[in-house]
Amino acid sequence: MTDHRPNIIFIITDQQRFDTIRSLGADYVDTPNIDRLVNEGTTFTNCHISAPSCAPSRASLFTGYYPHTTGILKNADRWRHSWIEDLQASGYRTVNVGKMHTYPYDTPLGFDERYVVENKDRYLEERWYFDEWDKALRARGLVKQQRELYRQRPDYRDCLGAFDWELDPDMQPDNFVGDFASWWIRTKPKDDRPLFLEIGFPGPHPPYDPTPELAEKYMARDLPLMDVTDEELAGQPAAFKELREHNTEVDHDSVVHQLNPSREDRHRQRAYYLANVELIDTQVGQIMDALESKGYLENSVVIFTSDHGDCLTDHGHSQKWTMYDTIMRMPLVVWSPNRFAAGKKIDGLCQQMDIGPAILELAGLTPSPTMEAKSLLPALEDKSWTPREYVFAEHARDGILTGTAFMSMVRSERWKLVNFVDHPDGQLFDLETDPDEIQNLWDSPAHQVKRQELTEVMLKWRMASGIQTSTVFQDCR
Repeated sequence: MTDHRPNIIFIITDQQRFDTIRSLGADYVDTPNIDRLVNEGTTFTNCHISAPSCAPSRASLFTGYYPHTTGILKNADRWRHSWIEDLQASGYRTVNVGKMHTYPYDTPLGFDERYVVENKDRYLEERWYFDEWDKALRARGLVKQQRELYRQRPDYRDCLGAFDWELDPDMQPDNFVGDFASWWIRTKPKDDRPLFLEIGFPGPHPPYDPTPELAEKYMARDLPLMDVTDEELAGQPAAFKELREHNTEVDHDSVVHQLNPSREDRHRQRAYYLANVELIDTQVGQIMDALESKGYLENSVVIFTSDHGDCLTDHGHSQKWTMYDTIMRMPLVVWSPNRFAAGKKIDGLCQQMDIGPAILELAGLTPSPTMEAKSLLPALEDKSWTPREYVFAEHARDGILTGTAFMSMVRSERWKLVNFVDHPDGQLFDLETDPDEIQNLWDSPAHQVKRQELTEVMLKWRMASGIQTSTVFQDCR
């Protein structure tokens, strides 16, 4: 008997900022295929992740619980279970092509088939794990562009992680993942099971490595760069000041941060990053074509998002590990023309993980009552839906965020507070008057009542979370 539940195609990039999609206001980047998903689908414009690095953010997304509940608080924390197992048990054909960032990398996680492609520049976590991309490069007789080789460049410390992809274009990691996904769709016979297909692009995470023609295209464009002032840097908490210094001393993901980069170097990094975004967009278009050619799109929900953003030297920082909106606010687009409104924007606050229970409900399943995620399906179906009053995030000390044992964030529509468990300082922003999060009001006498109010909200959230999940939560690890 044919199962008529929808196919669910989940496309997730790595480290893609919200302001990288033309149809969402970024007129300096070309993204016609993601624009199609936005223009024909529903976009959550105020969607926030639960952690500012890959593994804890993804574990939260694919379980429906906050990092302190999953126990996955940083990269390389063990992660082996997800709600994908529920889809699999209910009869879905579950397939992963590309990045998930489980640990171990090849843990099943509920997938019938896994074709793993992990970080472009693996270094510490399972450094010598050979994924599908490694095997393909080896078969082609190619040596992967990577940190050890980039370090040999005389300009390595000036590049901010931006390098031309100099090998075969189809071996560029995002091209490889997109081509692999399209090949799987076109080649594997369909069966009677609905499909859950997760496609994880490794980019635009650094190294920022587009093919040369795309890099040249964006190098010729005027691109927005946030001004970074001495006043802003002086007002940052001690943990973030240490983070800035650390990233100049240790190269992570082939990026050597600069404390005072030139505008030219900043522009080059931004150009290569956006070129990588367009490269991924082209692959999204090819994946949609493949899905249509095989008849999947007649009954599909396509979801597009990313796991966190990238400061790209804004706020004086490299990559993630901070709680600025440029890291925490994510695009979340849901496309299904026969089900959901076209061109709709939903501005209410939500956690990115809230898409998880919506997926389970689309599959005819009932999410666990202990889930901390709150389904977005009513919002998608134009039914009564209450946005979150607050969203939360957290992260533990790792090999990069070395200046604090633990940081937490609470954010409302107007206010954001960032707390460091072992420091007296923190961050408080009025997002209405200061949307770019420049003026830290933590020590402002006029804002101590608001600071205390948000601190109490955070404490009550943690206590309520413990009560909700303590007795029945199954360890994700």
